[in-house]
This record gives sequence, structure tokens and C-alpha cells, in this order.
Amino acid sequence: MTDKIKELILRLDKDRSLSLPEYEELIRDRDSEAAELLAELALKRKKEIFGDAIYTRGLIEISSICKNDCIYCGIRCSNDKAERYRLSEEEILDCSDEGYELGFRTFVLQGGEDPYYTDEILCSIVQNIKAKHPDCAVTLSVGERTRDSYQALYDAGADRYLLRHETADPVHYAKLHPASMSYDNRMRCLRDLKEIGYQVGCGFMVGSPYQTQKELARDLKFIEEFGPAMCGIGPFIPHRNTPFRDEQSGTMELTLYLLSVLRLINPKLLLPATTALGTVDPRGREKGVLAGANVVMPNLSPRSVRKKYELYDNKICTGEESAQCRGCLELRMESVGAYLAVDRGDAPGYTI
Repeated sequence: MTDKIKELILRLDKDRSLSLPEYEELIRDRDSEAAELLAELALKRKKEIFGDAIYTRGLIEISSICKNDCIYCGIRCSNDKAERYRLSEEEILDCSDEGYELGFRTFVLQGGEDPYYTDEILCSIVQNIKAKHPDCAVTLSVGERTRDSYQALYDAGADRYLLRHETADPVHYAKLHPASMSYDNRMRCLRDLKEIGYQVGCGFMVGSPYQTQKELARDLKFIEEFGPAMCGIGPFIPHRNTPFRDEQSGTMELTLYLLSVLRLINPKLLLPATTALGTVDPRGREKGVLAGANVVMPNLSPRSVRKKYELYDNKICTGEESAQCRGCLELRMESVGAYLAVDRGDAPGYTI
């Protein structure tokens, strides 16, 4: 580790901010020594705020139908080999009931941009989950919608919204998405969500095609300035039925490094140890926790559909029962000195 990199790390820990060129340098000139220092500081800052608690979110993947054609995604609309499904309101409520019995107090409803889920249908689902489980938080992750739609869902009781920005560089964004989608609209969505009052989550893929250290530096600066409640990052993993099928996966090493950087940018950030981390390395989620992550998202979706929600190849935990999935994660977290917290796990500074 050079003296300059050490100075950047210590200054980031103190000031929570670096310039774009400094973020780029921090990524470009990293080594194992720098990663160790970052992880040590990230773990320290995380424990100061969260202790050893790891927040759980019960993930319900509601639909593999999507009107978009994102080039990296296995459920893109032009993939005619994808297996499609859609959960009914009753099935979604059954998943939340099961999750509640297992101790989950946050449910994440995630799916492709399926036109079936109108505001009326989604509002009904949110209202019914909140009526049955008023002590729970509901998170939505259903893509780009109008401001009026976001407002209606918030008024119905949705607490949080996850919308990965994917990249904070407009040129890079255009290389990952069809012409029908725009960087400006994605950013408009994130601004609207924050202004309405959601706890907002954004995020990006590490090692996506055409990504350089410059794009990653822009991602870090965007997160520093936007100030999300949550940020989900994970290694890019190609899907066999997309144009990026032959691209290299993102690395565990760089993902862990960036997790630690994000923890220092905002010690209060909710940072998931993602399923993608566990897919590229059998102990990926544990390593993520040791690098500064403090959220895991076990799958509550019906076993019959889990293999169909295939955003990338070789996704883990597609054959487990919900209870198995939670129990496995509990043991994994205990192995690194952490425990699964049974509460809503709100971002510090946000009220229930």
C-alpha cells in the first residue's frame, strides 16, 4: 500500500468524501494491504452504529415478466428461453405470512417491470400486507414508474424502494440498456422517490461490460452526494441468453473493496451482502459482512418459481425452503461473529 493510498483511506474515514480523481486512484492503485485497512475501518464504523446485527429482508420475487430489454438481464423481454411466471396477490400474501412466522419484519417485493402490476393492484397488496403485519416494513423493487405512481404506493403504506442506478455515467448507461431507456429517467425516478419520503436504495454492478475505474469512481461520488438509505452492489454475472453471455464476471475482490469504501462514505448505510456475492464465492456473503455489509435477503418466493427468476446464471438458493434459507444464513452469520436481527431494520435517521 502506497503512502498516498493510505492517506486517501484515512481521509475518507475522517471526511466521508473524496474527489472523483481520488476515488479513481483509490480503485486503480489498490492492493491487499489497502483492502485490509479499508475492511478494518469499515467493520469498526459498522459496529459503532449497528453492533453485530445483520438485518434480514424477506425477498419475494413476484414476477419474471419484464417489458424492458436490459442487455445484461436474464429476464429481458427478448429472451424467448426465459421461463415466465407471475404471483397472484394471494400467493404474495401467503409468502409474507410464512415470512412473518419465520421472524421477518421486512418484505421486499421485487420483480421485472410487469405491466400487470398496476397501481391499483400493487396498492392493494401493500395495504393488505400492512394490515396483516402492521409492525413490518414493505419494500418495493419494481422499476421505473411515474411520480404519481410512486406517491400512490407510498400513500398505500410502502416504506422503501430499491432501484439500482446501475451506473452513474450516462454513456455507460446507454451501453447497458436499450435506446428506449434513459439515464435521465432513472435519475428522475430516484429523485422522486427520495422527495416523496421513501427510504431509497440504489446500487450498481461491479465489473459490468465497458466499466472502467472512471465509471466506478462516478458511482462512488454519486452515492456520496445522493445519500441513499441503502446501496446494493454485487459482481456482474453474465446470463447465457443475453448479448453479454461471453463477458467476464465481476470479481469478489473488487466488490468487497468497494463495500468497505461505501461503508466509510456513509457509516449509516444499509449495505447488503448480495446473493450474487454468494454465487461467485461459497462464502461470499460472509466475506461481504466482514467487509462492512449489514443486510442479507433470504428468498421467501415459492420454490416452484425460484429457478425462473434468473437474472444471471447459477444463482444460489433456488431449491431451498424459506426456513432452510433463513436457517442457513443464521449459521453463516454466526460463523463471522454476527447475528440475524429480528426487526424492521430501518436506516438510522429514518423514523418508522
